[in-house]
Formats: sequence, C-alpha cells, structure tokens
Amino acid sequence: MGMARTLNKLSDVAVKATKKPGRHSDGGGLYLNVSPTGTKSWLFMWVVDGKRREMGMGSYPAVSLSKARTKANDCREAVAEGRDPIAEKAKEAEPTFGECADRFIESIKAEWRNDKHEYQWRQTLGDSYCQSLRSKRVSQITTEDVLKVLTPVWMAKSETASRLRGRIERVLEYAKVKGWRSGENPAAWRGNLRNLLPRRQKLQRGHQPAMSYSAVPAFMVRLRASEAMAARALEFTILTAARSGEAIGAKWREIDFDRKTWTVPAERMKGGETHVAALSSVAVDLLKRLQEVHTGGDFIFAGEPRPGNKQDAKHGRPLSNMAMMMLLRRMKFMDITVHGFRSAFRDWAGDETSFPRDVAEAALAHKVGNEVERAYRRSDALEKRRTLMQAWADYLAAKVSNVSKLSDARKAKAS
Repeated sequence: MGMARTLNKLSDVAVKATKKPGRHSDGGGLYLNVSPTGTKSWLFMWVVDGKRREMGMGSYPAVSLSKARTKANDCREAVAEGRDPIAEKAKEAEPTFGECADRFIESIKAEWRNDKHEYQWRQTLGDSYCQSLRSKRVSQITTEDVLKVLTPVWMAKSETASRLRGRIERVLEYAKVKGWRSGENPAAWRGNLRNLLPRRQKLQRGHQPAMSYSAVPAFMVRLRASEAMAARALEFTILTAARSGEAIGAKWREIDFDRKTWTVPAERMKGGETHVAALSSVAVDLLKRLQEVHTGGDFIFAGEPRPGNKQDAKHGRPLSNMAMMMLLRRMKFMDITVHGFRSAFRDWAGDETSFPRDVAEAALAHKVGNEVERAYRRSDALEKRRTLMQAWADYLAAKVSNVSKLSDARKAKAS
C-alpha cells in the first residue's frame, strides 16, 4: 500500500477559487478533481498490490473540504486494515446504466413543471436510443459505447442527438458522485466527443418533427376511428391549429357556440395575451358531441380524477400533458410531435391557398406587425380566420378537391 503522508494541503479558499482542470492533492489520498467544464468533485485514491484504485466521494460544494477529509480518514483506516472502501461504501450493488438513469430521473423530476419532461428523458434514455447501454454496469461505460449510441442519430436527428448526449453525460456524472464510477466522463463534449463527432447542423429554433400536410387527411381518418378522449383532444388541436397546452386545458366556459369562438385566456397562451380562436363547423360539431356525453367538470377533455381528491370531484381534471403524444406513439408515429401539426397547417395555408400570410399567422396566435397594425386588423381578422379554418377543416375531411380555388373564390367574395 502506498499513500502520501502529508495531510491538509488545501484550504477552503483554495478549493473554492481553483479553476484549473486536473487533480489537486489534499494529501493522504484525497484529491479535488476539477473537470474541463469547471465542475468539482472529491476523489480518494490508494494503491493495493501495485494497482491504483479510485473512489468518488461526492461533488463540491455539496461535500465540503471538512467533510471530504472525514470521509478520507475513514477510507485510510479501511485500507490500513485491509478492507475495501468502495465495497463498504456501496450498500447496494453497482447499478446498470439503465437503473442509474431511472434513479437519476427520479431524483430530479421534482424540478420539472409537467410530466412532458419526464417522458422525454425516459424516452431518450430508454431502449429507443440507449438499449446498448442500459444493461451495462455504469462503471463500464466507455467513450466507444457512447459513440455507438450517438453516431446513428448525430446528423439525422441533430437536436435529439444533442439532448441525448447531454442526458447521458448527466447520468454518468450522477454515477460518479454516487461513487459508482471514476475518471473522466465519456459523454463529455469539450476535450472528448467534440474531437470525434462531426459538426452537426443546428435546427432553427422552434422546428419540431411534423407530418406533411398531404398526409394529415388520411391520419384524421385513423384518428377519428379511435374512441379515446386523447383522440378527441388531438382532433380538436389539429382542427384549431392550437398548441397542445391550450387545447388540453380548454374549459366549457371558453366556448361560445353562438359566435363559434373559443377564447383562450392569457395565462394559457405562450404570448401572454388572450386569444379568440375562430371555430369551423367541424370543430363546433365535435364539441357538441362531447357536450352530449359530458358528465360534469370544467374541462372539455377530462382525465380520470385522482382518488379521494375533492377538487377533482367538483371541477374535474384535464388530460395529462402527454396524453396526445402517447396516443401518437401507440399509433406508431414515433417521430411526429403534436406541435408539428401547427407546422403542417401553416405549410398547407402557404402552399395550397391564397389566404394572406397575416391571416394564417393570426390563426396560429403569432404576432404580426406593430401594435398599431394589430389593433387595426383586430376588427375583421376573426371572420377571415373563420373562413381559413373552415377551409382547413374541409381539407382534412377530404371534402374539397382544390382548396386553392375555394380560398380564391371566398377571398374574391369577401372583397
């Protein structure tokens, strides 16, 4: 056994201030490890039978210098008595990458505002992308293992690949802090994967996988064959070109059947302003059918009430934020997002109709022009949007063979 004799080389000030990557000895086998990205953690190192061993002892500042020294002293005693500090620290067996990923998600999911984030993390770190990693012991994951996962999607699914790499890196950092692995992180970008993967093409902000608008009418036929409430919510979302959160949270009091409008309050709008959506006759018919079987509660697209929850019993509860996405997955549309149907609508309006750009943007609740221009348009935009949304509903129902001609005729009539 070999170990440095001098102890307490570092100070609290030095530990806090140091930024130089590498291992900084405190003596007696205790080291402060500073990664290339600036994160700091503690390592205990010792030699047994000519072989060096390392054990993670937690991240700084969560583990202070004083606490790290106490842990290191316990380790030195164990080594002196011929015991293995790693084996003694591990009250449970070292997990596989899959088990470690699941535990990490459980430890951080309280940070997320809705279950969409948890679904996305579990999806990317699950068998869809990480099947080759999940059965391996977390200490055995190498850079080659990470490259095997990332390479097939690095250029084809640029944003997904970037998120996947970052999530793998965080899981492996978690494993290191827990003492299950040591050394550099094989999923780190700087100084590692940056030198092994080609520069990826960055997508413009806001782009999400979308179905071609030419395929949406056939998709609607399949969607309408489903009796699930999530299918009705998705149908309404597509008909109105709304965001998923706006549709999921829709309440009956927001619907004006006489005016054929849906007023979405500011707190549920991305732009923070109330939006009055024009409803097509198809959307209104859908709502009336739902109203006939409505059993109470505020929400149009109601989910199952939580057992024993008096608030749910009185006001109902909306579907989960992930209900529509999970429906798409059950329908085997693995690379399509709910938000992507807004893109399909916008592409259709631009490619297949002569409706003015401003009308299509207003239907999506996008701001166009300055405040004076928007105030001027407000008086007549609703009826123009209604005509557009009716044309979209007709197109989705395959009732119109040439939507461009229809919109031209309606535009001429309106003028």
